[in-house]
Amino acid sequence: MNDDSAVAALSALAHADRLAAFRMLVRAGPNGMPSGEIAEALSIPPTRMSFHLATLERAKLLRSWRDGRRILYAASYDDMRQLLAFLTEDCCSGNPAICGNFGADLLAPSCPSETCS
Repeated sequence: MNDDSAVAALSALAHADRLAAFRMLVRAGPNGMPSGEIAEALSIPPTRMSFHLATLERAKLLRSWRDGRRILYAASYDDMRQLLAFLTEDCCSGNPAICGNFGADLLAPSCPSETCS
């Protein structure tokens, strides 16, 4: 990850509705949720939610796919881990007594590749 990618991701998260949607999708897991359910759960009009989801997807924090007539969204866990690792890569000048292997731990997949993406 580079500075521009990190700025894009953090800018996308710098709105309460987008942050709430992203956190909901992180909790939902790799199967994601339809945009309509996200909008309803957060009491956000569907057209505004579509705008927010598109912003998060352009920042590579979400992925989407069509399932019949629905569009499903899920968190992009790999990109989320890369952002967190980028933000913490120089934590305490790499002092393992304080940070341990925080950045390396973030980049290691926490679940099998077939269940997370």
